[in-house]
Amino acid sequence: MKLTLRVWRQKNADAEGAMSTYEVDGISSDMSFLEMLDVLNEQLILSGEEPVAFDHDCREGICGACSLVINGDAHGPERTTTCQLHMRSFKDGDTIDIEPWRAAAFPVIKDLVVDRSAFDRIIQAGGYITAPTGSAPEAHATPVPKADADFAFEHAECIGCGACVAACPNGAAMLFTSAKVNHLNVLPQGAPERETRVLDMVAQMDEEGFGGCTLTGECATACPKGIPLMSITHMNKEWLRATRKAGKR
Repeated sequence: MKLTLRVWRQKNADAEGAMSTYEVDGISSDMSFLEMLDVLNEQLILSGEEPVAFDHDCREGICGACSLVINGDAHGPERTTTCQLHMRSFKDGDTIDIEPWRAAAFPVIKDLVVDRSAFDRIIQAGGYITAPTGSAPEAHATPVPKADADFAFEHAECIGCGACVAACPNGAAMLFTSAKVNHLNVLPQGAPERETRVLDMVAQMDEEGFGGCTLTGECATACPKGIPLMSITHMNKEWLRATRKAGKR
């Protein structure tokens, strides 16, 4: 395939950015999107130009590092991570726009790479559990209802890629935060910090400068791991419960 790529280029967070146009040829439909970008970068290096900086790590759809907006869609036209998107999703002669995540809380580091450490700080604000010291309990000593285990696992699948923020018209991080809150709060091990966890993580989310959630649903549509929109509703109930309990103390 021969493609026209319009790629966002920006030297750093303080520099002005702009779209640059490149032509690539000989692209196989079996290539992943990131392999196609590797071909582009080889072409740029050979011509003495600066290669395009973009994030990636596992290239197996596990880590969530491959954060790109492709033709206006977070991770591209398929509901998957960018590294698992293949060029058969495009046609010969297509023009493809490639941009970084767009959110005030995700400042651009260079080109297509953004700083997502705001997610780390949200997790740090409440992502731990109290563990009693002494001998380790038996693995099955604390029974967990299957419905709760399934709910926790569904939310633990969140890989923190940030597609929910990039897809949201408000740049909200509610789906990510709710996934991290819910997968711990529903389990017995997370019960001791249940109230403080949701209050602290939501407060940190607001402090990071993410937008407000208006439940448009774009976050859940873009999520490559299928975190449901009801996750936000569940976290809101947890937050209200914790707020009321804290007010009575």
